[in-house]
Amino acid sequence: MDVQDARLKRHAPWLMALLTLIWGSNWLVITLAVREVSAWTFRALTLPVAGLLLLLLAHRRKLPLAIPRQHWPMLLCSAWAFLALWNVATTLALTYIPSGQAALLGFTMPLWAALWSWLLFGHTLDSRQWLALLLGTAGVIVLMIPAFASYAHAPLGLVYGLASGAGWALSTVLLKHRPIPVPTTVLTGWQLLLGGLCLLPVVLVLEPWPDHFTAANVGGYLYLCLVGAVLAYVLYFRGISRLPPAIVSSLGPLSPVCAFVLGWVFLNEQLGGRALVGFV
Repeated sequence: MDVQDARLKRHAPWLMALLTLIWGSNWLVITLAVREVSAWTFRALTLPVAGLLLLLLAHRRKLPLAIPRQHWPMLLCSAWAFLALWNVATTLALTYIPSGQAALLGFTMPLWAALWSWLLFGHTLDSRQWLALLLGTAGVIVLMIPAFASYAHAPLGLVYGLASGAGWALSTVLLKHRPIPVPTTVLTGWQLLLGGLCLLPVVLVLEPWPDHFTAANVGGYLYLCLVGAVLAYVLYFRGISRLPPAIVSSLGPLSPVCAFVLGWVFLNEQLGGRALVGFV
């Protein structure tokens, strides 16, 4: 183990805690922001800016920005599935259901990934994977029980929440089976940029432009672009992703737990014993 790897392993708990806090707080920030502007407008303004910032960062690090021509169809598909569908669906879900519940539904991604791999590529699941899927599904159901009443009045919240996880999983599965040979920072920057540009025509045609931008709007935009996107991706790609897979995978369940706690503290969202059972 070289000096850099040893330093990374020593600081890994703090890096993971910071990244979990950033990912969990994104849900809180978006919930506050979309109270004053539509989900479509919010994402159309934040995604391209975050993508450009990541590409500028990659250029500063002397990384090649070009995408080979034969990989553009897959890039466009992944940008739509992960960023347009994931980001828009999560934001729309937050207009119907509490942030913690939306985060939980979005982080059903591993369940959807297993299903997409089976449907699209014939990947078979062993007994441990089926058990993991059943436990994950049980946790989702337990956490959703208190919210069935709100879902009855706003079923689109449930639909959008599950669609976000399905979109994230679809992009992950596609890129796993058809990888694009460019640095991850470059790939993510292009995905954010292209996903955001896909939303601009919808916003310009169908959405009214905000009459004014409040502190919540501007603060939400800046936080999501600079912290929620750029800083989070830098932390992940340059540090966390180099840790053992067993450690990295723990970030999945920790982020919605963080979102639940922040929603409980700042938005008075429900958090009780049933939620703790669901987390376990």
